[in-house]
Amino acid sequence: MYEKILVAIDESEAADRVLTAARELAALAHGEIWIVHLREREPSKFGTTASETSGEAQAEVDTAVQKLTAAGISAAGTVRDAIFGYAAREIVAEAKNRDAGVIVMGSRGRGDLAGLLIGSTAHKVLHLTDRPVLVVR
Repeated sequence: MYEKILVAIDESEAADRVLTAARELAALAHGEIWIVHLREREPSKFGTTASETSGEAQAEVDTAVQKLTAAGISAAGTVRDAIFGYAAREIVAEAKNRDAGVIVMGSRGRGDLAGLLIGSTAHKVLHLTDRPVLVVR
């Protein structure tokens, strides 16, 4: 089934539901989870800026890994920086590098119009990857 599961998390409300879905999938498949948290950085004339610090992002990953290991799931994770708008490409690349059988990620629940205007990372991942994607709302 899915022995290697890539989980993309962010600071959204869906993150806990994403972890729950991934945990249940890993328990069924006796799989391991690799968590990736992307800090999207916006270029500016002064360099790049991010909405969260490296420490805040790492704390989210550490908390997620602790929750999963406490539930008996093999888990590890990382924080990576990505240029704003390229998160989907980074998620797909990470899944390929980790040889993940499935990608689990959240959806912020934007409507079709909002997704069309500002883009949807989940939508982009679906179109860029050759792997199954479980989108959690």
